[in-house]
Formats: sequence, structure tokens, C-alpha cells
Amino acid sequence: MASDGIRMSADERREAAVRAAMTEFAMGGYNGTSTGVIAKRVGVSQPYLFRLFPNKKALFIAVAERCVRNIERHFDKASEGLEGQAAFEAMCGSYQDLIRDGEALRMQLQMYVASVDDQEISEACRRGWMGLWEYVRARTGVDDRTAAEFFGTGMLVNVLVALGVPEGERCWTGVEELYAERSTG
Repeated sequence: MASDGIRMSADERREAAVRAAMTEFAMGGYNGTSTGVIAKRVGVSQPYLFRLFPNKKALFIAVAERCVRNIERHFDKASEGLEGQAAFEAMCGSYQDLIRDGEALRMQLQMYVASVDDQEISEACRRGWMGLWEYVRARTGVDDRTAAEFFGTGMLVNVLVALGVPEGERCWTGVEELYAERSTG
């Protein structure tokens, strides 16, 4: 990113670092990804990366926050111009498209793994997910039970996609039935 001779501001490099780190952390996880690999992908030295982020954990948290914001933006785009139930149905129907590219799914899974053993990462990820929960409720007007079904179904979809369960298998039928119930009820 820096090798083309174009000077970038610290904010632009910070943004580039978050994008690069998303790719690397999604593949290798928090513990399996070195900051050296991320710095190389960004095109900066490792010491410069630490001028942008004080430590690896701060960078991981920034990436986790971005991951959640990306999901919110995806839902926002999917439900653009819609309100209430119609917005909710659009969000339900769009989630598989978001995780189909793999990076969004892998990063979510890496966030959960890192949260198990690190309280600071867990707290940051929890804040993000609670914010996403509130966004979905405010944007669609659904109650807590419906929001729980929505997020629970999303987690099931994450697992099915991660395991490579082919569409058409029985468990996908259950997901499709849930979505159909939401769009008629």
C-alpha cells in the first residue's frame, strides 16, 4: 500500500492497517497472527504499526469493532428505504450474502475464540454485539424474543457455512422455515 510512492496520512495508514489486519486476523486468529505479517501487508515497519496502535490487542479490538460495524452497514444497506417488519425481513434474507465471502465469517469466529481467554477483547466484542442488537431492535421494532431468534439463527448460519453444510440439508430447511415464518408472520 505504501510501495506505490504515495504518501498517506496517519489516519489513512491506520485505516489500511485495520483492513490488512482484518484479513490476517480472520485467517490466523489473534494468537496465530503476528504484527510483523500485518505490517508487511500494510507496507509499513512493525515499529510504525505500533505508532498507529499501541499493541496487538488494540489493533485486534479495532478490527473486531470494524467487523461489527460492517455487519451493521450491511443490514442498513439491505433494509434501505424499508421500515419495521419489511426492514427486518430484508436483514434476515441478506445475512448469508454477507458471510459468503468468508472473511466476515472467519473474523466473527476469531472474535469469539479470542473472547474466551481475554477479558478486554471479550468486553469490546460484547459492546459491539450489544450495539448491533440495539441497532436491529431500533431499526426494525422487533421485540427481544424476535431479536434473539434472529441472532440465534445467524449463529446457526455461521456454523452451517463454516462447516460447509450444503444447502438443502435438513438443518438449512429449518433455517429457511424460520425465515419463511418471519416473512408471513
